[in-house]
Amino acid sequence: MTQFRTDPVGEDIAVIRPDGRLNMVAAPELRDTVTRAVQSGRPRVVVDLSAVDFMDSSGLGALIASLKTARQAGGDLRLAGVGEQVALVLQLSNVDRILKPYANADDAFRN
Repeated sequence: MTQFRTDPVGEDIAVIRPDGRLNMVAAPELRDTVTRAVQSGRPRVVVDLSAVDFMDSSGLGALIASLKTARQAGGDLRLAGVGEQVALVLQLSNVDRILKPYANADDAFRN
């Protein structure tokens, strides 16, 4: 089962760290976790995928829906710590053009 940890950073950033598989079982929880972070006043969201060893199309859809949630609140969503399998899914779907992966959570909102 995938676990989600949310760490506040600064005044308006939340770093969400899923641990496990980002699939059709975990995707709704990711969307809910991002929505809660945005509603709590943290519209700038980093999803740190360094502990995710597998992502399917449901996980991809959850990331895109979460990006929309963050942007509608005036923020953004960025990815960090993307592993090889997740990077392949992002590349094959061309989502890496929309959600550019960063090396780590600290770099995601640095620029």
